Amino acid sequence: MRLSGKERAILCDLERDGEKLETLSSPSPSLPTSWSRPTPTHTHLEGGSGRDPETLGREGDGAQTEIRVSAPRLVEVMKGEPVTLNCSFSGAGGKEHLALQWLVTDRWGNTSPLVFAVGRKGALKRSGDPGLKPSTPFQLHPNGSLQLLSAEMGDERDYTCQILNGTTEKTEATSHLRVLVAPEPPEVIPNKGTISVVDDKAHEIATCTSRNANPAPNITWYRDGEALEIPTELNGELYAVSRTVREASGLHSLTSILYLRPKKADRDVAFHCRATYHLPNGQQGQQDAVPFYLTLHYPTENVQFWVASPAAPGGWVREGDTVSLLCRGDGNPTPEYIFTLKQGKKEEKSLETNTNGTLTLGRISRDQSGLYQCEVADFDADPGVELTQKLEIHVGYLDPLELSPGENVTLSLGDSTELGCLASGDPTPKVVWMKDSIPLDQGPRFTLTNVSFNSAGIYTCEASVPKLPGLTKTRNLQLLVQGEPELKPEEMRPQGSSGWTEGDEVTLTCSARGHPTPKLSWDHEGEPVNRVISGWVQSSLKLKVMGTVAREGVTCTASNHLGHDQHTFHFEAAASQAPQAGVAVMAAAVSVGLLLLVVALFYCMRQKGRCCRRREKVPPLPPEPEPSRPGMDRPEQTGLLSGGGGGGSGRGGHSFGDEC
Repeated sequence: MRLSGKERAILCDLERDGEKLETLSSPSPSLPTSWSRPTPTHTHLEGGSGRDPETLGREGDGAQTEIRVSAPRLVEVMKGEPVTLNCSFSGAGGKEHLALQWLVTDRWGNTSPLVFAVGRKGALKRSGDPGLKPSTPFQLHPNGSLQLLSAEMGDERDYTCQILNGTTEKTEATSHLRVLVAPEPPEVIPNKGTISVVDDKAHEIATCTSRNANPAPNITWYRDGEALEIPTELNGELYAVSRTVREASGLHSLTSILYLRPKKADRDVAFHCRATYHLPNGQQGQQDAVPFYLTLHYPTENVQFWVASPAAPGGWVREGDTVSLLCRGDGNPTPEYIFTLKQGKKEEKSLETNTNGTLTLGRISRDQSGLYQCEVADFDADPGVELTQKLEIHVGYLDPLELSPGENVTLSLGDSTELGCLASGDPTPKVVWMKDSIPLDQGPRFTLTNVSFNSAGIYTCEASVPKLPGLTKTRNLQLLVQGEPELKPEEMRPQGSSGWTEGDEVTLTCSARGHPTPKLSWDHEGEPVNRVISGWVQSSLKLKVMGTVAREGVTCTASNHLGHDQHTFHFEAAASQAPQAGVAVMAAAVSVGLLLLVVALFYCMRQKGRCCRRREKVPPLPPEPEPSRPGMDRPEQTGLLSGGGGGGSGRGGHSFGDEC
């Protein structure tokens, strides 16, 4: 590229004294904020040889060196982030002074200077002010790289790095800066109407829009998580129509409309759209819209009819229950359901027509058994589809139970009888007799022989239908057994091992049973406590064992008009408390006397080894083994105590003998 006359003069001055160069540019109008990249202009050397647009160089006439300038062809950055445009050059010596200039070309092809710098390679310094006011602050590094501190849409242009070294040629390289902008989350507007699957054309399904991106995003449609392969040409099954709009901000918005001929299988399928957009270094980002479902119109193909409430196999239900019959067709919109009832040879009876497909029979009775029918009124259905379904309903029931000979039966001890329970129902019920919740016998009849008081009580007849759990009826029969009272006393044992003692307090208890209910009485005054426990009449009397009670006992009597029975409580070996006290005092005195005697003996033996003999009736002690001395009567020879006159003493009969 040839230099202008002014540029040659500046370079001559640069070669002459190495001083800083003045700016070459003049003020220019502001650049547009949005543009498209122009076709790059390549620098050609003399002789017509072209240069690679990635690396541009120049060979001056008769020059000794060649300067080559290189810059990346495309630089991408996200909006708002810093970006550096590199400009590298080779062939210039480290001491050679250079001039570097960055130029900006808008989308209309107008080129304006941005910054000018002079100096040696690696030590370039900014010089002058070209007058261009860029939309983003920038810095020029000593190596010639240009850094934009925050990239904006208006910075998406061609940036040319130009080198001048005093010859008649300029060497330059150009980078295109692309500012990437992620779009807003995609918005989808589905078709809220009802779409027929019977039509033989594609319907508009939904519209998806992705706004304010750079460059324009792409939109992909998904069905049940799988991408749809959408052809570009119009057809009757599936296609999409897209259009891109450039906003006033320079950003792009894309709208895609999906057309589809839906099938019945699409009634529960989720559709959604996804927007993909560019990121630096060849990466891609994506954003998904909210899934949506289609409302489809399709005819009925299958009809089902069943009992919703608990029912036994074969259509059996319990009388008195609330029964719900459900009828469902798989068409949409929901058709009308017509319910009818056919009983034997009677004419078919219309029951109900509704759109919810439910027939409720409250507290169903046995006269509602029969053949129920549900018909789906869908006029769009295929003629070969069976729109009517039937269901046989049997109402199981149990009639009230009949007892024989009745609910209340009275027998005498030793009698026999047969209890009967008549149960009727459909299906045939099962009958079992129980007493106290314990099964006795199966079948409607139960025989009792040789009854006793234990036979009396409540007998329960239970009828049930095994095929219908919960369908049961019960009835109770009370059996009374007449007889004179049966008495059962509760014997009380004395607290001590030596028997009863006069003054002991005791509680006597008598129990009796019989029919009529016996009456209990005592032959001793008091306030008895009466109660009934498990068919037994019980009476308790609290008293003290003394006087007549200790000698003769206490009698309990049970009686009714059929007889009586009695029991006498005896208190054998009942001793008086006063004699026992005298014996205790005497025993204590004897114990104390013996203790004192032992202490006296021990004391005498300790005093000089002599013994004393008592002139009471005390047996003499055995002599000491030591030999005696003449003329002395030692206690060891005569014993500690002796009878009267021992040892030459003239003392009385209760005095002690000689003391040594």
